[in-house]
Amino acid sequence: MPFFFFDSTMLLLIPCGILALYAQYKVRKTYKEFSRVTSAAGLSGAETAHRILQQHNLYDVGIEEVPGTLSDHYDPRAKVVRLSPDIYHDHHLAGLAIAAHEVGHALQHAKGYFPLHVRHTVLPVANLGSILAFPLFLAGMFFSSSGLGFLMDLGILFFGAAVAFSFVTLPVEFNASSRAMRLLAEGRFLAQQEVHLARKVLNAAALTYVAATAMALMQLVRLLILRGGSDE
Repeated sequence: MPFFFFDSTMLLLIPCGILALYAQYKVRKTYKEFSRVTSAAGLSGAETAHRILQQHNLYDVGIEEVPGTLSDHYDPRAKVVRLSPDIYHDHHLAGLAIAAHEVGHALQHAKGYFPLHVRHTVLPVANLGSILAFPLFLAGMFFSSSGLGFLMDLGILFFGAAVAFSFVTLPVEFNASSRAMRLLAEGRFLAQQEVHLARKVLNAAALTYVAATAMALMQLVRLLILRGGSDE
């Protein structure tokens, strides 16, 4: 049987790897470009988030600065929108779009958006699955003659949870971006010429989730192929 890390099924991952690299390049390039464009509203990301939250009566959602670059996220357990320093303080168009996106998640939470609930329900299992899946699969592969082949199936099951998490993440992120564009339009945060520019920022970010899902799915296919080969 071919060695797990360097067998021919690795070829399946090449297109996904290229897509992932392109997505990372695209999001960083787009962010860099539009972080140089001062928004017409003249607001920082923190100010944008604060105003949108107030407009929608979400007074119980906090806004905090978090270290890192593009580390922005919404924490539903703490009910906090966390923004990276550049987004939090600066007054550029990229920050406006990203802050609105994270507030979009807060609105999803407040309105009981079902896919968001599913994602956070699956998250602990997905995290565990991503840690245990490959060690279990490898153990089952190398010790299948000792009656431990079932560990491969267990590894696939665990990794399946991680793949499910990736898939449910897509509608959550796409919906948050759609909400962000509506929030910015309704609140008159964007000049007319800025609308398509803000959408470019959000579309570039969305591509990273598409690439991650494609990679996860192809990894699962690879495990299934290897599992089938182990029975031959």
